[in-house]
Amino acid sequence: MTIHATSLAEQRLDIIPRSGRIGAELRGIQLSGALESHVIDGILAALYKYKVVFFRGQLHLDDAQHEAFAARLGELARHPNAPVKEGTKTLWALDSDDGIRANSWHTDITYIPNYPAASLLRAVELPPVGGDTMWANTATGYASLPAPLRVFADNLRSIHSNSSDYSPTKADIPADAKIFSSRKIETEHPLVRIHPVTGERSLVLGHFFRRFKDIPVTESLQLYTLFQSYVTRPENVVRWHWAPGDLAIWDNRATQHYALNDFNERRVMHRVTIAGDVPVGVDGSSSVVLLDTGA
Repeated sequence: MTIHATSLAEQRLDIIPRSGRIGAELRGIQLSGALESHVIDGILAALYKYKVVFFRGQLHLDDAQHEAFAARLGELARHPNAPVKEGTKTLWALDSDDGIRANSWHTDITYIPNYPAASLLRAVELPPVGGDTMWANTATGYASLPAPLRVFADNLRSIHSNSSDYSPTKADIPADAKIFSSRKIETEHPLVRIHPVTGERSLVLGHFFRRFKDIPVTESLQLYTLFQSYVTRPENVVRWHWAPGDLAIWDNRATQHYALNDFNERRVMHRVTIAGDVPVGVDGSSSVVLLDTGA
């Protein structure tokens, strides 16, 4: 099933699209764990359609309420490497004072097989200028490939890892590399996954990519650059300027994102993730773990 048309649940929401291919602001909703089911259904329908949805000024949310709302969308998942914030079940505090600035294009935690289905990010402390986040639509990135490249992509498998030991380019290593590599995990994914809800095909890339299976690193990097260029074309991207209390939810199975490292003052964001499923490729094959030093 492919979701494109406006659902009945979605029709009940005040939705303002923020670009032609990705992103929408949802207005008139005070987020909480007590929202009615039809509102949750509408939020999820909008998420699958627009890939990332934004809520302004949710200043009433604290960490517990953030997690309670997230739990209405699915099972909460802890980060496999980063510490959980004290007093919470799964929440990760991303504090620029700790050197956590993921300023490269990535899909969250693709080095594990069942990487998150969605992430919910809340602005806690913001610099006066800078610190925006961009999201890219990996489904339209795939759809815009020329037909021969789509066929090629459908048959490729790639290796993702949180280890920087053989990263094809230093630009692909996140600033918080020590946290991410404390437990080394390596997973083989299909380059193209089928979304379990929408049925769309999307490209699984981003800064945890290391190489394509059976292809040398040098050639893998050249192919990566080609496929990634279709994902991050300007027409596939939306940019969000944060304000205090803003919350964004993105479909981590169909997006990449990039936090701009263009600020000097402190930036603190709190993130909760929803457990994901193991990707399935066009040929029906699933992702597989190759290495996990913490298993």
